[in-house]
Amino acid sequence: MGQIDVGKAYDEIADVWNSDAFDRLNGVKQHEHALEFCGARRHALDVGCGSSGRIVELLLRAGFDVEGVDLSSRMIELAARRHPQVTFHHADICDWPFPRHYDLISAWDSVWHVPLAEHEKVLRRMLGHLTPGGVCIFTMGGLDQAAEKSDSVMGPEMPYSTLGIPRTLELVTRAGCVCRHLEYDQHPEQHVYLIVQRHHKAAE
Repeated sequence: MGQIDVGKAYDEIADVWNSDAFDRLNGVKQHEHALEFCGARRHALDVGCGSSGRIVELLLRAGFDVEGVDLSSRMIELAARRHPQVTFHHADICDWPFPRHYDLISAWDSVWHVPLAEHEKVLRRMLGHLTPGGVCIFTMGGLDQAAEKSDSVMGPEMPYSTLGIPRTLELVTRAGCVCRHLEYDQHPEQHVYLIVQRHHKAAE
């Protein structure tokens, strides 16, 4: 299943994130914790921004100039309707040319759809586009080893992959970053979120 298919699958269910059934607090307290590590609050990027706008709203309130990127054209359409002042990109993060470095990058429940073969490259590119002292918050499957699977829990079939915690932490270190927080926030589910900060002396 390719990234184009993932985008089309999310097109089918994009309105779910705008319904009363969706928990708009999902991921918010975790992002508030990530903001505690931020110094500069100039530019922020929401990877896999979706259509709910809850993370975008939080980052706007925190003083950031926010951009969003998503595979789903329907998600982008709904997101732009909610926040017309924000720049949204309909693109595949696997090969999207980052337009700048960011003080905060969020990838909440999004990059785990990247194929395992591309996963390390995508994380390395995200971390490489943090400003010195910049913060990245992202979710992953909390396994000990790399793995990938697909399921239809959300309706359409979706792929998932993880590098595993040890390999991910090695990548974080090699990217000139340090892990500030790692938590199984939905235990016993294997849902892990990390807050990673680029070293302040890293070159842009």
